[in-house]
Amino acid sequence: MAMKEPNLNLARLLDETGWSETRFAREVNRLGTEAGKPLKYGQPAVSNWLAGTMPHAKVRAFIVEALSRKLGRPVTHAEAGLPAPAPGTSTQADTVEGLIELGRQDMDPSRRGVLGAALFSVALTVPNWPDVVGRMEAVQTGRSRRIGWAEVDAVTAMTEKVSELDDMFGGRYARPMAAAFLVNTVAPHLRADAPGDVRKGMLSAASDLLYLTGYMAVDEGLHGLAQRYYVKALELAGAADDHLTYCTTLRGMSVQAVDLGQSAHALRLANAAAAASPNAGPRMRAFLAGQQAHAYAATGDRHNALQSVRQAEMAMDKAESRAKAFGSYDPSSLAYHVAQVQYGLGDRAGAVKNLELSSKLRHGVYRRTRVRYDALLAEWQFELGHLEAACATWNRVLDDYPLVQSGRADERIRAMRSLIRPHLRNGHVRELHDRVQAVAA
Repeated sequence: MAMKEPNLNLARLLDETGWSETRFAREVNRLGTEAGKPLKYGQPAVSNWLAGTMPHAKVRAFIVEALSRKLGRPVTHAEAGLPAPAPGTSTQADTVEGLIELGRQDMDPSRRGVLGAALFSVALTVPNWPDVVGRMEAVQTGRSRRIGWAEVDAVTAMTEKVSELDDMFGGRYARPMAAAFLVNTVAPHLRADAPGDVRKGMLSAASDLLYLTGYMAVDEGLHGLAQRYYVKALELAGAADDHLTYCTTLRGMSVQAVDLGQSAHALRLANAAAAASPNAGPRMRAFLAGQQAHAYAATGDRHNALQSVRQAEMAMDKAESRAKAFGSYDPSSLAYHVAQVQYGLGDRAGAVKNLELSSKLRHGVYRRTRVRYDALLAEWQFELGHLEAACATWNRVLDDYPLVQSGRADERIRAMRSLIRPHLRNGHVRELHDRVQAVAA
């Protein structure tokens, strides 16, 4: 018969609390009483847990909660050497613990190689809106700590700042910061008591941050990790009854899939996003229809691709007539999608023209996006045989590239070096080659 392994994780956490085994048992019992499930554990039970005896399933959540309260930070089942709750037994606990474990792995530099090895999967289970809406609203936390709108506003403001950093410097800089904020601030907020409207506001704000963190993981090329963040964003958006973030996240998953050549999967996700937003305003409709058009073109469906482009254009006309200030989806974004549709349907010259228009319309602050899209424009110009124009565009890319930490930008620079290598006799190409060598060094 195999010997039980001591639970060193639990022992380490108990040592950190400074409690005796008797005091630990008393705190676990107190939490059971709070939850209406009186317990009568004593020191011998704790000693057995430390020796490797697995606590009963119903008491594991109380063990983790007692440690979390004493240490003033979220403690997960895995951190305490305990198995995660069975699916469906505590929906909020499952979701928040999953968020914490995901964020902690992402914060740890030693885990980066493991995270990078996670593969993009078309078989990933994507929850439908009815499966996630309101799923956590009935859970009682039992905590004395309480949050209000000030905490929701702080999470929203932090997400906006991280997004700005991502736009300027790339996801490799900003994502570890977002992961740390998720674990150390957002997760405790999600477990705190709050009025119903505040709780939904916090869930929505957390969903936005998870979506952004997934987007930054895509930017670094960590596609399996990105999918995990996206699924968490879907879960929290449903819990908040937040259609906007739910649809935005599905669309982001479609963008990821189409960029990876998974066109059929991308189309399913884009259509699911559009179907889940029946009451969307014109800008949101343009935002979703543009991605549908791109995905249809990638699958070779000319009719539906062009129809979706027309829908996006009509919706954008309505959006721009209502507000002069551009939103997150603006005419430059629409021009980009039109270009992708034209390229997918074989109109290379039209694609270059609209990508050039997108570049002209784009705001100057989106440096990372500028690097990616201009690099793509140069590749398309090169493909058409416009060598000097391509070199000029690539030189513009190199003006910004040293300031950006982005896996996708790195890919575009590698593609450029490969494309120009056979043409080094051309003076423009040789100058570009010398410059990129210096930048790479």
